[in-house]
Amino acid sequence: MTRKQKRLAIIAGLGAVLALAATLIFVAMRDQIVFFYSPSEIHEKAIAAGTSIRLGGLVKEGSWKRVGETSDFVVTDGQTEMATHYVGLLPDLFREGQGVVIEGSVTADGSFAATNVLAKHDENYMPKELVEELKKRGEWQREGAPL
Repeated sequence: MTRKQKRLAIIAGLGAVLALAATLIFVAMRDQIVFFYSPSEIHEKAIAAGTSIRLGGLVKEGSWKRVGETSDFVVTDGQTEMATHYVGLLPDLFREGQGVVIEGSVTADGSFAATNVLAKHDENYMPKELVEELKKRGEWQREGAPL
């Protein structure tokens, strides 16, 4: 083998190793790339209790109960509802009927233990994915509302 052929073989080998490593990383992270899961997706995928995820949906009207810094509310996507428990201060714009994205984990009883409520852009904020899901099911009613 000439020097040129040895160099090309080494470069090709390193390229193959790099491609394999990238493939393994992307396969391992494929479920973590999602920005958030809707309540329906959490039930469909049977996400294990204790797994850190983001939950997105609407705060169900009449479900928010607050005692001090403890808040209990229900997040819905129109099909499935998920009871949520959060200890801490909520954003000023947190209201029933508004879109939220919260971080936390599913508990053993099927509710959601929130650790963080992500900041909302304004009172009309709704996650893009939720808007698309509602439009797909024909339930979108707030035409012209900014995303």
